[in-house]
Amino acid sequence: MEQRQYDLIFICRPATPEEEINKIVATIEHSAAEHGGKVEKTERWGTRRLAYRVSKHREGFFVYMVIQATQGDIIKELERRLSVSDAVIKYQTIRLDEELKRQKKLVHHRERRASRRPRKQAAPAPAPQQPVPPAAEQPAAS
Repeated sequence: MEQRQYDLIFICRPATPEEEINKIVATIEHSAAEHGGKVEKTERWGTRRLAYRVSKHREGFFVYMVIQATQGDIIKELERRLSVSDAVIKYQTIRLDEELKRQKKLVHHRERRASRRPRKQAAPAPAPQQPVPPAAEQPAAS
């Protein structure tokens, strides 16, 4: 089965102690490894202001993770663990490999189309014309 790549972002309450956030991250890493997945990267973005209130909070502690997995069941388990946690107020998981595959396909399609028909050469720009000085009292043509 092919590897799938997921982005997981979750927001904890702003007053959550660092030890508890580390515990949540360790739980997710352990659960991912238990189900055959792998956490590629973990970034703690720190406390940031939210765009709107979430569970009566204006700020939250953001954590970003990149996860590699072959099964979709792992994501259900990770989201279940996050929803049960009291410190987590919001989370979101996004599958990236489909988007990356789509972008590769578009690039390949563009390259094929470009190789089929040569690009038209732009016509050289005409030289700017010199302004014609007004003629001194030319007789009107009849």
